[in-house]
Order: sequence, then C-alpha cells, then structure tokens
Amino acid sequence: MVLLDGPRSEVVGGARRTSWLPSRRLQLAALLTAVPMLLIGLQLIAAHNHFLGPLESLWADYAGTPKSVTVPWAGLGLALIGLTWRRRFLAVAAAAGIDLVYQVIRTLGGGPLALGNGPVIVLTGLVLIANFGWEGKDKRNALHAAALGILLTLSSKVAEVWLVITMMAGPQVLDEHVVLVDRALGNPSWVMGQVLESLGPVVEFILHWVYIELPVGAMIVTIWQLRNVVETGVWPGHYLVRTFLVVGLIGPIFYVIFPVVGPVFAYGADGHGFTLGNYWPNVVPPIDLSPGAIAFGTIAPRNCMPSLHTAWALSIFIHSRRDIDGSPAPAWLRWGGTFWLLATLSATLGFGYHYGADLVVGAVLCMTIESALRDPVRGWDRIRIQLVAGGAALVVALLLGYRYLSVEIAQNPVPAGIMILGLLAGYAVAFYRTWFATLPAPAAVGAAAHA
Repeated sequence: MVLLDGPRSEVVGGARRTSWLPSRRLQLAALLTAVPMLLIGLQLIAAHNHFLGPLESLWADYAGTPKSVTVPWAGLGLALIGLTWRRRFLAVAAAAGIDLVYQVIRTLGGGPLALGNGPVIVLTGLVLIANFGWEGKDKRNALHAAALGILLTLSSKVAEVWLVITMMAGPQVLDEHVVLVDRALGNPSWVMGQVLESLGPVVEFILHWVYIELPVGAMIVTIWQLRNVVETGVWPGHYLVRTFLVVGLIGPIFYVIFPVVGPVFAYGADGHGFTLGNYWPNVVPPIDLSPGAIAFGTIAPRNCMPSLHTAWALSIFIHSRRDIDGSPAPAWLRWGGTFWLLATLSATLGFGYHYGADLVVGAVLCMTIESALRDPVRGWDRIRIQLVAGGAALVVALLLGYRYLSVEIAQNPVPAGIMILGLLAGYAVAFYRTWFATLPAPAAVGAAAHA
C-alpha cells in the first residue's frame, strides 16, 4: 500500500513548495477506523453509566424520535452540495415525505412532534446509491459532500455524550475564579443580561434561535463556498466545515481541564441547590478573595471555558468575508456573518451561558485553528508557525492567568482588563495582517482551489 503520495509541488507566489502529505486513501482509512472506534467507545461509557449513548441516539434518528431537527436537515443540506439540482429536489422531497410519514405514525401513537428521520435516512441512501450506482465526478462529488453531512451529524452525537462526561469528570467547577476575572472586563454577562431583559421577548426569541441554530449559519456559508463544485468537480483546499469540525474536536478537551458552568447556573436561579446566590443578572456578586473549586451537581455541563459558540460564530464571520478565490463575498453574506457573530455573542452573555473571559479564549482558539488550516498550499512557513504557536501559547496563558491570578486580576481590574483585551486585539491584528490584509496571489488561489 502506498502511504504517501510522494512529494507534492505547488507554485506559490513564484516559488515552488514541496511537501510530503498523507495520501487521500490513508486519510480516508484513518477516518473510517477512528470514527467507529470513537462511537463504540463512547457508547460503552454511556451504557456503563446509564445515559444515552451516540449509537442509541443515532438509532433513534432512523427508527425512533430524533433529538434534533436542525442537525439532520443541516447534514442533508451539506450533502446536497455534491448533487445536481434534479437530484437535490428528489432528495429533499424524499426526506420531507419520510419525515411526514414518521410524524403521522408518531402522532397516532401519542408521540411528540420531532422531525429529522427523513434527512438521516436519505443521507444514508445517498451514500449507498452514489457508491454503488454512480461513476466518475458524480460519485466523487456526492460522496465528498455526504461525508460532510455525516460528520456534522455524528459530531452532534459525540457532543451530547461529551457534555455528560464533563459533569462526571468535573464534580467541582472554577466559576469563582472566572467571575473575578470578569470584573476586569466589566462584568459583561451581567450587563447583557439586563440589556436583554429590557429589550423584551421578541429580541430574546431571535437571539435564542440564533444561538441554538448555529449549524444553519454554518450551512449557509458552506453552501456558498462550495456552490460550484458540482460543475467544476474541484473542491477547495479549505472551507468553513473544516474549521467547524476541528474546533468541535479540540475545544471540548478544555471542558474537563477547566470546568465552568456559567453565570446563570453558578450565580443564578438555574443553579438550584448548588448556586452561590441568586445574583445574575441584576446584582454583581461580592468579591471573594479566596476563590476555589466548588462542588456542583449534574444539572449543568461544564461547557463554558472556552466558549465554542464564540469560536464557531467567529469562524462563520471569518469565512463570510471572502469567496474561495479571495474575492470579496457578496454584501448579503458579509452582513449575515456579522449578524450571526454579534447575535451569538449577545446570546452567550445575555442568557448567562458564558462569562466574558470564556469569549476571549474562544476567539483566540478559533483564530489559532483557522491559522493552522487556512491556505494549505502556503505550507508551514515561519509566519504560520509563529501565529499558531503564539495563539496556542496565548490560550494556555489566559487559562493559567484565570486560574492562578484571578484575585490579582480582580484587585487591579483596569490594567488587567486592558492587558487581556489588548492580547486579544493584538492577536486579532496579527491574524488579519496574515490572512486578510492583502488578497492572495493568483497562483496561490489557483493551487488552493485544486488542492
């Protein structure tokens, strides 16, 4: 078996780069091995601890009551990218019809309204039909796009289990430290919580919808980026889904390293018997200069630090700025990406799901991962290495500072706040200057499109 494709040479900015990369066959084999092993492992953990595992949840999408409506349909939406228009219409019609039949049966049996069976079944059927019935470009495009939809669906199943694991792995949480750090940032969750209360239920409904329907925003941007692959048969070297999936792979690791439940649980009514006081959002809790890890029950996952909603929304914003060829994206996409980012940030803070400190780390994590993945034909030159290493170091430095310097930060809020926000701003400027200050060279764009 050939494990490496051999040296790949690309002309970038007039210079020829040569790199050794794993073959696509090896990458596919690794993926097809790792994903089932991960799902089986998580299912065993779930079964041992008596909660719903990923394979049980997946089976419910086929034959029971799906847990989500958005994720299955977003997964099918990604798969449609690789199909012709006629096949897209047929796939959507089939999914809608299956959903309708399932819902009728469910309703007659006294079950709830829960769509999502149809798109999962049709997505599976697309893979089988494309693999065994189609040839050439049609087959490659369909399987490539279907893989994106499948990964989105499976990642949601893994996330559901991981949130339970964070509660098992983190019986104690570090909210007392983070709330001290947030004083240097102006207590943004308390501020936004009061703002949303004053704006009323309509604004709250819109922000809540944006918050929970993040895959919809990602799907829209991805469909735009990949709108030409059916006609050309050429897939770009980098697009939003890659960043989205890597953020979802790396980010949750920090949940067990730095367990935090968020203001609405630790300092609000939703914390029930474990809350430190009913403070959020109207009263900022008093300063406690002896913070520590506090015991917290299994009523809330430890999924605050970092804010992955911030990381994902920022990735949507970044990818809504330009088209794959480097040209400016249309105005509607740029404004949509901006709205999705601002609405998500407002929701994360305004509903008490996150502290401001969480958002800072989430933003740095997003830009670090994006810097590692963006413009793959550029290679790992000195600037990319510095940017990725600097971002990783900044994430670590922020977490260490939050944990061990929270008292000093609270006692010196102005200089500490300026330092934290200054580090974020400085890294954002470096990110912008590297990837957006100038348009990519035509040769590099062409190579990226064919990578």
